[in-house]
Amino acid sequence: MKTIEVDDELYQYIASNTQKIGESASEILRRLLGFAPLGTQAATAPQQTQAQATQPASQPAPAVKAAAPEANSAVGRFIGALTELYQRHGDAFSLVLNIRGRDRLYFATSAEALSQAGKSTNPKAIVGSPYWVVTNNNTEKKRNIVAQVMAELGYEEDAVQAFVEQI
Repeated sequence: MKTIEVDDELYQYIASNTQKIGESASEILRRLLGFAPLGTQAATAPQQTQAQATQPASQPAPAVKAAAPEANSAVGRFIGALTELYQRHGDAFSLVLNIRGRDRLYFATSAEALSQAGKSTNPKAIVGSPYWVVTNNNTEKKRNIVAQVMAELGYEEDAVQAFVEQI
């Protein structure tokens, strides 16, 4: 075994993808990267075509991972869902800045911008991204916001439904 150093953000991402107690960082990374578990077959990365890489609609719905510190709350699951989508789509995620309510701004690049746009917005950072989101909406509205983001990113309705039900 080799030892590597990772920054705190990467460590948090790896730890947030733990699926069972005692799962090692190596096991988590193998699962996330599509490698076979140790001892089952040759460890090679899966091949992905360019079409697969650019068509999110053909992907299964990602799993919602709650974001600390509200890991067991709707807010934590909401931030976790948006974090997962940001990590999957990177620069394309900037489209969230166009998603807004009738009289309300939902996303911005700073907490101050959201605070100035409305009362009691309770802005929270989307982990690892330059974006902030309002979090004082009810759970159903949070689901609708995530559904809008996914629709804009090109996910099919079935994947959207499966994903937002986890919030």
